[in-house]
Amino acid sequence: MAKASDVKSGNVLRFNGELVAVEEYIHRTPGNLRAFYQARMRNVKTGKLVEYRFRVDESVEIARVETNDYQYLYEEDEFFVVMDNSTYEQFNIPKFLFGNSARFLKEGMNVIVAFESDEAIMAHAPKSVELEITYTEPAVKGDTSTNALKNATVETGVEVKVPLFINQGDKVKIDTQTGDYIERVK
Repeated sequence: MAKASDVKSGNVLRFNGELVAVEEYIHRTPGNLRAFYQARMRNVKTGKLVEYRFRVDESVEIARVETNDYQYLYEEDEFFVVMDNSTYEQFNIPKFLFGNSARFLKEGMNVIVAFESDEAIMAHAPKSVELEITYTEPAVKGDTSTNALKNATVETGVEVKVPLFINQGDKVKIDTQTGDYIERVK
């Protein structure tokens, strides 16, 4: 057990039986009142935001979380199978931990997974990925209004909006959080 004064932003705490990631942690000393720590924390599993005031001498449990890079191998039912690059050990990571970015995962891609005592608690895909366009309609001449976009299907099967000059076979960079087109890759 640690004291509330030992906590920093980015720590993962066991709070009311749940794992929460500390997003913001501020020391407050209001006028003639006692000092306290104002914490904004996000539940790791549900994503729900929690705000709490810790007394300075309050005991908190800081969870031991190990975060590493892993290589995404393949999809199996409700899991993604990833491999540790140094030990070649494989792990099944639940799909929901990746959120919306899961639809852009391609075999061989590096992902970040956080474990707390052999249980995967967080997973992140890269911020952006380079994918090939497998299908898109050809642009019609004269159809070039400002920022005109058309639908295109990438190699993972996801449909995204791309500018008119993108053709089938081109590689594009996609933001994995929003699914937006960033740029064409040479």
